[in-house]
Amino acid sequence: MIKGIKFASIAVRDQDRSLAFFTEKLGFSIATDQPFDDEQRWIELRIPGAQTKLVLFTMKGHEDRIGTFSNVVFYSDDVAGTYRDLVAKGVVFTQEPQTQDWGTSAVFKDPDENVFVLSSP
Repeated sequence: MIKGIKFASIAVRDQDRSLAFFTEKLGFSIATDQPFDDEQRWIELRIPGAQTKLVLFTMKGHEDRIGTFSNVVFYSDDVAGTYRDLVAKGVVFTQEPQTQDWGTSAVFKDPDENVFVLSSP
């Protein structure tokens, strides 16, 4: 039986810049950062309190995915508070928190213009 998701991969152009964004602004920690080939490293990040990791890596031939809408949705118990904290750290949001019948969400982007949703659980 499937037990969960080991990691989700984010296609990035500049691994160093993305690593700084996800660790310094979003508060993730490095689980693995090692050489992969002559061009990239394999970087896995831990999300505080989560089992699923995030990978900053672009498969060859998938460069067109950089800077698009991501299927990764992050969650927070306090979307509005997390939004304020991240804005103070320089994270760019394209949608401020909005509350709907199903919950609250906001939309932000990383330095490569990848777009993510921040949602209530």
